[in-house]
Amino acid sequence: MKYKLIVCDMDGTLLSSDHTVSDYTKETIKKIKEKNIKIIIATGRPYLDAKFFRDQLNLNSYLVTSNGANTHDENENQIIDEYIPKEFVKKILSFNVDNQKYHRNVYLKNDWYVEYEIDGLVDFHKESNYKFQIYDFERLKNKDVTKVFFLGEKEDINLLEMKLKEKFRDSLNIGISSDYCLEIMKKNISKKSALDKILKDLKIDWSEVLAFGDGMNDFEMLREAGKAYIMANGRERLKKSLSNAEIIDSCDNDGVAKKLRELYSV
Repeated sequence: MKYKLIVCDMDGTLLSSDHTVSDYTKETIKKIKEKNIKIIIATGRPYLDAKFFRDQLNLNSYLVTSNGANTHDENENQIIDEYIPKEFVKKILSFNVDNQKYHRNVYLKNDWYVEYEIDGLVDFHKESNYKFQIYDFERLKNKDVTKVFFLGEKEDINLLEMKLKEKFRDSLNIGISSDYCLEIMKKNISKKSALDKILKDLKIDWSEVLAFGDGMNDFEMLREAGKAYIMANGRERLKKSLSNAEIIDSCDNDGVAKKLRELYSV
């Protein structure tokens, strides 16, 4: 097996739809580690939230969070810390949207800010116990922030993506991570941009990387990887954009773990 590094998204990929890691996946990761294969989680979640799952899997590894805006090394040192400049934060938060259709969220380092609670918000982070704060977004308009994201219905999210890209395409990284979530990061920040630095540190080439994902926030890293796998439950846009990627079983059927057992004979 020529691949030296496995990079895996969390939600919809490594985690099941109830946002937990199955025992089968835990045992698989343990067996892969015993073969001295490096495994890195790359997620849109913030550091403290994602760290819970990395620790649950007993991974002593780099951790890519907030879609590459934050990254920590194997010794918990932060090696990437990128922000959306406040001039764009103000424009995003001033953008005219229906707050009944769109639920606005902001990550600022390890703080998660919302304007009001909606159903399912607590359940999504129930396992890690990562909590949001109700906050006045007017107070965020003059701050650099890590990430802004909008939650809503599929059609509304697609429409908002189009409108925001019309205005900010050349200034920000805007993409849909799931049918119900639109994420905004600093320009040129992605999971791939963070992994570029990690691979340089580890002296590993992209051709030696296996990558797993399900959303458009995984697109760049999947496109670059030596071998890319997309979950059966992944976004159709992602599947169409990466015709060379292999479609594997869904997150609820332990798709990542099954493929790893097949590839590494464990």
